[in-house]
Amino acid sequence: MIKIWPFSFYFLYFAAMASLLPFFVLFYQSLGFSGAQIGLLTGIPPLITLLGAPIWTGLADSTHRHKLIMGLGLGVSVIVALLLPNLSSFAVVFAVIIMYNIFISPVSSLSDSATMTMLGEQKAMYGRVRMGGTIGWGIFAQVAGVLLALYGLEILFYVFAGIMLVNLLVSQKFSFGERQGHDPQTGTIWVLLRNRRWVIFLASAFLGGIGAFSVASYLSPYLQELGADGNWIGFAFLVSTLTEIPIFFFGNLLVKRFSAYGLFVISLVLLGVRSLLFGLVGNLFLAIVVQGLGGAIFPAMWSAGVAYADENAPAGLKSTAQGLFGAMSFGFGAAAGGFLGGLMLENIGGRGMFLVFGIIILAGLILIEGAKRLFPEKALVKGEI
Repeated sequence: MIKIWPFSFYFLYFAAMASLLPFFVLFYQSLGFSGAQIGLLTGIPPLITLLGAPIWTGLADSTHRHKLIMGLGLGVSVIVALLLPNLSSFAVVFAVIIMYNIFISPVSSLSDSATMTMLGEQKAMYGRVRMGGTIGWGIFAQVAGVLLALYGLEILFYVFAGIMLVNLLVSQKFSFGERQGHDPQTGTIWVLLRNRRWVIFLASAFLGGIGAFSVASYLSPYLQELGADGNWIGFAFLVSTLTEIPIFFFGNLLVKRFSAYGLFVISLVLLGVRSLLFGLVGNLFLAIVVQGLGGAIFPAMWSAGVAYADENAPAGLKSTAQGLFGAMSFGFGAAAGGFLGGLMLENIGGRGMFLVFGIIILAGLILIEGAKRLFPEKALVKGEI
């Protein structure tokens, strides 16, 4: 079946991420880095994604070298994972993390673009393919928590490297369709950035990145603050995975019911509410309940965002559109969430941090939707597509 390779890729990719990403902040803390340094390590690198994802995916579209660029990103991630456990200097760790983000930045967007291409007339089934990532994340988040408790942080880097190495081989089974003509006048990222609908969508994606990345990066220290050990942290990610699976599976029905953009906005509201609840609860059990209920939010947001980007991308710019969506959410939005989160974690703790993030997301969404209604579309940008 043509969908087995994308499903397998997502399973392995997110299995690797679950094995390491939630524990990066713990690794930085184990090296004795300050809150400001941790903020830089989690906040600045995603800015590389903001620039790197659109550049790499644009290059892939213009040269039709999608597999080469994806393979390069996965290969570098393996090397970085093997290097990091042996480093202790902040400057060196920062440089290696920057390199990792430069090369990994287009991988997720390219995989989404290839998946949509391979699905053909069944694009609405994207969520069921992407569900492989949820299953991989849920299983290996629990495995990583157990390994952390038994063997410490270092083993997680080697698990990540091993899974990514296998996925490098799987990625070469992707198909990106026939090469299309690349018009230098219309086939560029500026076609999207001049479009009012895309500007509004990207501004909303920025808020989504804050909401999603802040949990991915800071849930572990937040739960530790509430008394959790490695097993409880892994369990928290497993619980959220169980609620993600049905949303990805029935994502096509949700997009059909609410429209891609409508579902996207609903998801952003729920992201803000989840952050507020993290700030309000005061014990581990309630925090895990919130995490479990919140697990349904990200798959809805991501399925809707991918669908909207694919629907509104001009011919020949499918990967570029996905790259731009990824750049604003897990580039710019993640950078803001990562940097501010590191500072707030040190100064006001995890609960205070999530409370502030919830206010930022909901207030930002009100401003964006308010501006959308106050200013007629024709008054904003000329020459929109």
